[in-house]
Amino acid sequence: MQDQGVQESVDVVVVGAGLSGIGAACHLRRESPDESVVVLEARDSLGGTWDLFRYPGVRSDSDMYTFAYDFAPWRSARSIADGADILAYLDRTARAYGVDRQVRLGHRVVGAEWSSADARWRVTVAHDQTRSTIVCRFLWLCTGYYRYDGGYAPELPGQHAFGGRLVDPQHWPVDLDVAGRDVVVLGSGATAVTLVPALAARGARVTMLQRSPSYVAAVPREDGLVRRLSGRVPPGALARVSRSRHLVAQLVTVTASRHRPALVRRLLLRAATRRLPPGYDVGTHFSPRYDPWDQRLCVSPDGDLFAAIAAGRAEVVTGSVETLTPTGVRLASGTELPADVLVRATGLELLAFGGVTLAVDGHPVTVGGRLAYRGSMLEGVPNLAFTLGYARASWTLRADLVAHWVTRLLRRMRRDGLAVVTPGPAPHDVAAERRPLLDLTAGYARRGRGRLPEQGSRGPWRSPSDHLRGTAAFRWGRQTEGLRFTREPVGPEREDAR
Repeated sequence: MQDQGVQESVDVVVVGAGLSGIGAACHLRRESPDESVVVLEARDSLGGTWDLFRYPGVRSDSDMYTFAYDFAPWRSARSIADGADILAYLDRTARAYGVDRQVRLGHRVVGAEWSSADARWRVTVAHDQTRSTIVCRFLWLCTGYYRYDGGYAPELPGQHAFGGRLVDPQHWPVDLDVAGRDVVVLGSGATAVTLVPALAARGARVTMLQRSPSYVAAVPREDGLVRRLSGRVPPGALARVSRSRHLVAQLVTVTASRHRPALVRRLLLRAATRRLPPGYDVGTHFSPRYDPWDQRLCVSPDGDLFAAIAAGRAEVVTGSVETLTPTGVRLASGTELPADVLVRATGLELLAFGGVTLAVDGHPVTVGGRLAYRGSMLEGVPNLAFTLGYARASWTLRADLVAHWVTRLLRRMRRDGLAVVTPGPAPHDVAAERRPLLDLTAGYARRGRGRLPEQGSRGPWRSPSDHLRGTAAFRWGRQTEGLRFTREPVGPEREDAR
């Protein structure tokens, strides 16, 4: 690969042109217009997850009123949107703020090294069999938290004997016709809950094979209040009301789940029972061993999963795989499920910062060994921010808060002539009580422990877990607590701790 050396210098490099990256660039255009910005995207189109995932039924699992950016309200009555609609929203927003002109597609960031002598990042970019370097003052990583080139794909016993087609959701084949075929979807998470009714609607005989169940909540696909008030209430006011209603609903649900888990469990199981045939074994197939919201709650728009089961177009089987056979899947119980197609919806693989390697003054940064400052900067790493959304609420709620905070920080640094900002070091007692930054019990979170940054025992080294605490921390908290600033890159004697 040919190295073209340093190509240009900008103020801010944003890595990733998905939901977080487009949002970050829009916030910069709106709130820090003096910063020159480049957005680098490894794939050949913007949209991130919403361009990558093409499997049947792909959709949001959060309401769009809180999933949309705070500066670009969702105007439709469709609360749970299809992937294509979300991608169109992202494209429309990027164009509205001129961000589409800042995005460079097919530019993969492979590494970045900070130079204290220059107070700059040197970002190594691969594009068209060449490597080049972009120099920037500030690096903003908006790459999400999972691996794009493949999900968790465990080797299944007897996999090579299987005579059907083995499919992974992240690489859904465009030529796959499931009409009239037996399809087994292996998994019980959001992807499986989405796929099963969508495949049934395409004429497949679908079985969702799960080792253990997840909580599934039926939610309206449309917001009836928005539909009734559209055209009668000014769009801006309607958008604010809709967003506030759904914010409160999220907060109540998660708070109740944390403090009254038994009550929320009963309500979820009771709601599922009402939508399923009489005598259906809800306790086996829809009653997990964990409490609600210890893992993300799966949503079923208008109860489409329950409707497919009730109509006999889909079934749920709970059990362990013994082996694949030429014609299907044999369970440990001895039952064999026929399968022409096996969909391995077995979860994600965590990946920090899209696999970008980081170094500070020639010393590699081990991301998993660092504490996260406000869940958005790394201890001891200068002029770097990253965006991760909430685990138990809409991703974008937190992404917007991080973006407001980072742009405010950049404005302050420009105004006060500050060249470098570095988090930490964290107090000893805070660092001694480390915990995962992604505080869920889901399989992908357990498997990936140690790959993402960690958090400490209290703020600003503890990441807010809900939107009320997040708003308090990012909007109203002391912005510079725990940060060190340097006016000029001439050594530690010029460092100004704030």
